[in-house]
Amino acid sequence: MSDDKIIQAFSKKNWNEIKTADSWKIFKIMSEFVEGFEKLARIGPCVSIFGSARTEPGTRYFKLAEEIAFQLTQLGYGVITGGGPGIMEAGNLGAKRGKGSSVGINIDLPFEQEPNLFIDSDKLITFDHFFVRKVMFMKYAQGFIVLPGGFGTLDELFESLTLIQTEKIGKFPIVLVGKAYWDGLVTWIKETMLQGEKNISPEDMELFAVVDSAEEAVKIIDQFYSKYLLSPNF
Repeated sequence: MSDDKIIQAFSKKNWNEIKTADSWKIFKIMSEFVEGFEKLARIGPCVSIFGSARTEPGTRYFKLAEEIAFQLTQLGYGVITGGGPGIMEAGNLGAKRGKGSSVGINIDLPFEQEPNLFIDSDKLITFDHFFVRKVMFMKYAQGFIVLPGGFGTLDELFESLTLIQTEKIGKFPIVLVGKAYWDGLVTWIKETMLQGEKNISPEDMELFAVVDSAEEAVKIIDQFYSKYLLSPNF
């Protein structure tokens, strides 16, 4: 058999194995959805807090995230985070301090993502797939508080903006905390996406707010729901 035929046979065999593995993977994905739906359907009204896993305790944004979470619990909201360190840990710490629901939707990563110690023991879920995890954030949060973060934080922010813009989910408040951090991005969205290229509509700028304090962030969430009974987002 020629080298080309050997390569073709080997590639075909591997491709068939890959397709079989992909088919069985569906069941793992389904199990993650089932576990997430069953656990999170019972948590009640919650607000998600996003931000960097690398933010150190004691820093400005860590303290802000903790205080926002604490104030939210005093108004009857629980807090959902990505379950890891940094801003996520601060959010769970504030929720625990306020004696509110402290939920952790963790992701299994080879680095920097061990569950923090302030998640309620019955409200920790660890996922293998980012896309399943994001579905849980979108489905079970009544609002998003977004503090400074990296690619993952931006991914979660723009996922929520896209789903609201396209009316795939109902509108809920999105609050960016830290004007100095978000100013460059917001300016680019306004001047380039909106005014320059006209890739979004003027009303899309109203899908989020930018604030600097815990009080402002919590006020936006609470005013949005002041005319509604608190209820899960489904």
